[in-house]
Amino acid sequence: MTADQKSVGELLAATVPMARTLNLTFDETTAERAVVRLPDQADYHNHVGGPHAGAMFTLAESASGAIVLAAFGDQLGRAVPLAVKAEIGYRKLAMGEVTATATLGRPAADVVAELDAGERPEFPVNVAITRADGAVTGEMSIVWTLRPNG
Repeated sequence: MTADQKSVGELLAATVPMARTLNLTFDETTAERAVVRLPDQADYHNHVGGPHAGAMFTLAESASGAIVLAAFGDQLGRAVPLAVKAEIGYRKLAMGEVTATATLGRPAADVVAELDAGERPEFPVNVAITRADGAVTGEMSIVWTLRPNG
């Protein structure tokens, strides 16, 4: 893990209390991919013994926030990243530890070019949630924007 990866995870843990509450682990945070783990914790189980849907949503949203910070952290002086909308699909039963892997749905350079042009760009982040055996248990798509300051 590089200092930048650690700093993105530390920043999210420091500024987003829910990430701390769920004990999320930020394994990888680059402009190309963010990987975040939710440990198996009985306090956050649902009625069938797996992670609660709300915990999985928070895991996926946190992974999307990590890639947004990694990809656009150099823009924070002039724009604030905000989630606009999210959609999640629960595909298979999740049990044990689950991992969310986020990727940008548009090239970061295109998003920054729109910001440079005075626009408020929107871009999707796609997240796959997997269990330890690699099965995809959920998929989330989150639309983010960079809201210009001022």
